[in-house]
Amino acid sequence: MNRIFIFLICVCFSTAVLAQSVRIKDLVEIEGVRSNDLVGYGLVVGLNGTGDGIRNAPFTEEIMSNILERLGVNVSGEQFRPRNVAAVLVTGKLPPFARAGNQIDITVSAIGDAKSLMGGTLIMTPLNAADGQIYAVAQGSIIAGGVEAEGDAARIVQGVPTSGVIPSGARIEREIDFNFAKLTSLILALREPDFTTAARIEAVINSEFNKSVALMEDAGTVRISLPNSELTSPAKLIVRIENMLVQPERKARVVVDQRSGTIVMGADVKISQVAVSQGNLTLRIQENPIVVQPNPFSDGESLIVPRTEIEFDRDPEIKLAEIPSTASLAEVISGLNALGVSPRDMIDILKSIKAAGALHAEFVIM
Repeated sequence: MNRIFIFLICVCFSTAVLAQSVRIKDLVEIEGVRSNDLVGYGLVVGLNGTGDGIRNAPFTEEIMSNILERLGVNVSGEQFRPRNVAAVLVTGKLPPFARAGNQIDITVSAIGDAKSLMGGTLIMTPLNAADGQIYAVAQGSIIAGGVEAEGDAARIVQGVPTSGVIPSGARIEREIDFNFAKLTSLILALREPDFTTAARIEAVINSEFNKSVALMEDAGTVRISLPNSELTSPAKLIVRIENMLVQPERKARVVVDQRSGTIVMGADVKISQVAVSQGNLTLRIQENPIVVQPNPFSDGESLIVPRTEIEFDRDPEIKLAEIPSTASLAEVISGLNALGVSPRDMIDILKSIKAAGALHAEFVIM
C-alpha cells in the first residue's frame, strides 16, 4: 500500500522575532576551524579463525612480515598461513585545536576477505593526513557492530562484523600548525550561502559593536576585523559573536523522495494560476489460451489457440481543480487533496506543475 508523508514547514512571521531567529554559530563555519581526515593501513590480530585468507589477500602476509621484522623476527622465506589476522584500513578525524596527547575515536574496516573483526586487536598503526605526515598512532581492541553464526549447511550474519570502532583508540602525536590567536580578521563562511542572510549577519554584528567591524564580501562570506579595544583575542570575539541571533532567509524549495513517497515543502512555495486534471486509466491484458483436440481416431495433433482479452477502464469522472494565482502552501495542498490523488500521482502532478513553469520554487528530487 502506497503511503505519502507531507511535511509542511511553515514559518509564521509574528512579533516574536526571537522565536524564529537562529544563533550565528548554527549558520556559519569559521575559516580555519575545521577537522582533518586521517587514514592508515594496519593489521588486526587475535581473530578466532575469521581473518584473511593469505591466498586471496597477499598484502596481509606482506604487512605481517614487515611488522615481525621490525620486532626482530626474521620470517624471510617462511610460509605461514594464519587465519587469525586481517588487513584493515583505519580512519579518523583530527579535530580543530587538538593537542599532542589527546585521544580520538577511530574506525577499523577490513579490506581483505576476513569474515569478522570481532575480538580482534589493532596493532600500532600510524595515521597520515593529506600532506603525508603522521599525526596520530592507533592501537586497541575493536568493538565490532555485528554478529555472525555459521554451521555446516547455513550461515547467518547480522550487522557488519567486518567493521568496528575503537573509542579513544588513537593518540595525537603531531599538532596542526595554526595559530588562531595571531589572526587579525575572521572569516565566517555560511553553510547555505544567501545574500540576505549574510547581510543580516553583517548588520547584527556591526550593531553589537557600534562600528563597522563586519563586511559582507559575497553570499557566503562575512569578514570580521578585530576591533581596536580591550577585546583583542579572536577567541573572545568568537564567543561574543556566535550567540548573536539572526533570522536566516531560505529559498522556496520542494523536496521529493520518490522511494519513500515523502514531500517536504517550505512556507514560501508559491504557485501561479494553473488547472490540474487527473483521471484514472486502467489497461488489463489477459491471456486465455484454448486447447483444440483433433477428431477421434485421426492423425491430427492437439493445438493451442491463443486468446487475448484487452479491457480498458477509464474513470468517467475527470477530476479538475483550479489553483488560484499566487496560492499559498495550504491552498496548494487543499487543491491537490481535492483531486483525491494517490501518492504516486501527487509527485507526478508536482513535476508537471514545475515543468509548466507554475511552481515558483526549487524542485529537488532525491
